[in-house]
Amino acid sequence: MKPLIPIVDIHNKIYSVRGMRVMIDVDLARLYGVTTKQLNQQVKRNLDRFPDDFMVRLTIEESQSAIYSRSQSVTLKQGSNVKYSHTAFTEQGISMLSSVLRSERAAQVNIMIMRAFVQLRSLLSTHKDLAKKLEELELKLRKHDVRFKKNAQQIKLVFQAIYQLMDQKTTIGFKPSNS
Repeated sequence: MKPLIPIVDIHNKIYSVRGMRVMIDVDLARLYGVTTKQLNQQVKRNLDRFPDDFMVRLTIEESQSAIYSRSQSVTLKQGSNVKYSHTAFTEQGISMLSSVLRSERAAQVNIMIMRAFVQLRSLLSTHKDLAKKLEELELKLRKHDVRFKKNAQQIKLVFQAIYQLMDQKTTIGFKPSNS
């Protein structure tokens, strides 16, 4: 069975806000096939299911950063102001959304979103493991290789290049400039 949405499209809608990985109401509404207004109405009707660690209200600035950091086109023109702040949902909040939207599409999309979050955690874990192994290798070289001093500059450049590549791949979503 062909997925409703490519997983990479979901990954591109996961942002980092206030140290949390979240998705924004406007993106979730598109994925679920409802309007943002409908999604937010269902959340308001079921607020007891959405504690503070499940969703957060973004500031206008955070909302603008999220909207403009997307690679896809948006209805607002660049330079326009976002009039309303958006709601950002954590993984647990997104999981709860399918229970309040109660549609077959919501259930299917929710499964795909949960898989995207699992893949993201796995990717980040792999990067941490790789960074740790590189650090251990660098320490071993410094301690045991007499020739390290002779080739130190070249080895340092190799390690710097690897760390830069790893940093580029771990940047996911956006981070507001005031965080």
